[in-house]
Amino acid sequence: MIETVTIDNSLPARLTHLLECIYHETPLTVSFEQLAHELLKLMRLDAEEDTAPPPHYNPWSQEDVILITYGDSFIPTEGVKEKPLQVLKHFLDEHCEGIINSVHILPFFPFSSDDGFAVIDFSSVNEGLGNWSHIYDISQKYRLMGDLVINHCSSRSLWFQNFIKGEGPGHDYFYTASPSDDLREVVRPRTSDLLKEVETERGTQYVWCTFSHDQVDFNFANPEVLKQFVSIIRQYLDMGVRIFRLDAVAFLWKKIGTTCINLEETHLVVRLLRLLIENAESEAVIITETNIPNRENLSYFGNANEAHCVYNFSLPPLLVNTLVTGNCHYLKMWMMSMPPAQNGTTYFNFIASHDGIGLRPVEGLLSDEETDSLIKTMQEFGGRVSWRALDSGEVRPYEINIALYDALQGTVKGADDLGFQRFICAHAIMLALEGIPGIYVHSMLGTHNDYERMENSGHSRSINRHQWHWDKIEAELNTEDSSHARVFKALKKLLKIRQKQTAFHPNATQFTLHLGEAIFGFWRQSRDRTQSIFCISNVSDQPQPLQLSDINLIVTDSWMDLISGEQLPEGDAVLMMEPYQTLWITNRAG
Repeated sequence: MIETVTIDNSLPARLTHLLECIYHETPLTVSFEQLAHELLKLMRLDAEEDTAPPPHYNPWSQEDVILITYGDSFIPTEGVKEKPLQVLKHFLDEHCEGIINSVHILPFFPFSSDDGFAVIDFSSVNEGLGNWSHIYDISQKYRLMGDLVINHCSSRSLWFQNFIKGEGPGHDYFYTASPSDDLREVVRPRTSDLLKEVETERGTQYVWCTFSHDQVDFNFANPEVLKQFVSIIRQYLDMGVRIFRLDAVAFLWKKIGTTCINLEETHLVVRLLRLLIENAESEAVIITETNIPNRENLSYFGNANEAHCVYNFSLPPLLVNTLVTGNCHYLKMWMMSMPPAQNGTTYFNFIASHDGIGLRPVEGLLSDEETDSLIKTMQEFGGRVSWRALDSGEVRPYEINIALYDALQGTVKGADDLGFQRFICAHAIMLALEGIPGIYVHSMLGTHNDYERMENSGHSRSINRHQWHWDKIEAELNTEDSSHARVFKALKKLLKIRQKQTAFHPNATQFTLHLGEAIFGFWRQSRDRTQSIFCISNVSDQPQPLQLSDINLIVTDSWMDLISGEQLPEGDAVLMMEPYQTLWITNRAG
C-alpha cells in the first residue's frame, strides 16, 4: 500500500523551508517561521494568498529586446537644464519607439567607484543623473531592468561607517576573516588582495573584498542583511523595476576553506528571492549575472525555480572569435552542447556590455592557443586586457576591454574594409538565437573605443563607456552616411523583423546545422510549428556557396529571406553568400 503525505505548500511554509536550508548552520535569534513572516511583511505580501504565476510561465515574447545603458550615456546639450535620465528618455522615445521595449539602466545610485557598482546608498538615485521620478517615468513606458548589487557596497557607505563605529544599521553586515584562514581555494575575479585591514572600535578587522578594496562584501549569514535587501527589492518594485539583475551573485555566500563561489546557500538565496519577487509581481524577472564557466553559469536556472534568465556569457567571446577567424567550429560545438531552456526560463543573449568580453566563460571551450590569438587580435585593434589572480600567484586574462565595433574591424589577418558587415552579422546571429536579446547602447550606435575616457579614469573598462552629448549624437544619427547612422539603421531593421516572427520566441525550438566551418547556421521553429526560420551566416571574409538542399527546406512550402525580402529559387539551387551576409530563410513571414 502506497502511503501519501500531505505537505504544506503555502507561501509561508515554502519560505520557512528555504530559510531552514539557508541558515541550518547559523544560530538565529528568531524562529524560521518568524523570519519568514518578517520577509513577507517587508514585501507587503499576504501570507494567506499565493499570487505567483503558474509553474513554467513565460513572461516574455519575441517582441522583447533590452537596451543596456548607463543613466548618463547621453548627457544634455550645453546650456540645456535637463538631467541625463531625461535625455535618455528622449533617446528612447525619439529613436527606439517600436523596436526597444525594455531598458537596463546600469546602477543609478550614488557610488564611489567602478562606474556605479560601489554603491553608497541603495535607496536613492545619483543626483547627477536625476531622481526617482525620472526612473519611474521611464518604467511607465519601457520594461525597466535594474541592478541589485547584492554582493557588496561602497566602503564609503553609511553601513560600512557604522561597521567601523560598531553601532547602527550595517555594524554587523560585512564578512570578515583572518589572514591566517585557509583562503587558498577562493576564486578571484581580480588581482587585488582579498582581505582589507580596517581599524574599528572593536579593534583591527579584515573585511572581505571580492572585487576591490572600495567594494566590501556583505555577510548573508546574518539574516538582517537578507531582510535589508528584501526591503530594497520592495522599493525597486514600487519604482517600476520589473527585471532584477543580480550583480556578482555567484560570490554571495562565503565559507572558509571553500572556493566561496556558487555555494549551495547562494542558489537557495536566489530561489528565495524569486519566490518573493514573483509573488509580489507576476511579470517580474530575475537575471543572474555570473561571469563564470559555462556549466556553472547554467546551474543558476535551478529546476526552473532560481533565475528566470542567465547571462549567456560564452556567446560574446565565441562569436567574436568566430568572426575574426572565419571559422565557426567552436561556436557550433558550444551551441550543440547548450540545453534548451525549460519554459519559465530562458537565456539572456548579448555580445557587448559595459564590461569587457569575458574569458572565463570559454574556459574548456576555446584552447589556450585560440584564446591567446583572440587576445592578440583584440590588442591590435586597440583593446586592453584585465587580469585575475590565481592561488599560485600567477595571473590569467579575465576579460578583454574593447568597443565591439572596433573589435570587429578586421580578422586575425588585420583590419580590413568589412568591419560594418562583420558587425551587423554578429547582431543578426545574436538576435536570432534562443533567448532574449540585450543590445548595449554603444553597439546600437556603433561607438568606437574611447581612449580619452579610459586614460582619465585609469580603468580599462572605460574604453567602452563613452558619453554622448545629445546634440552630437543627434547630428550623427541625422547624417545619413555617418557610420553611426548606418549601424543604427541596420540594427533597427533587424529588430523590426525579429519582433514579428513567432519562431524567434525566446523558447522556440532551436537546432544547430552543419554547413561547414565558414557558414554558421541554426534552425528555429515556432512553438505551434507553423513557422520555421533557417538562420544562415557566412562568417568569413570570402564569398561562400550555400546549397539549399543542405538545409532541407520543405519543397511544398515557399521560402523567402526576411532580411532582403527576396523569394528563394525553387529546387536544389546554390546561393552565393557575400562575406558576412546573413539570411533569415522562412516559410511564413510574420
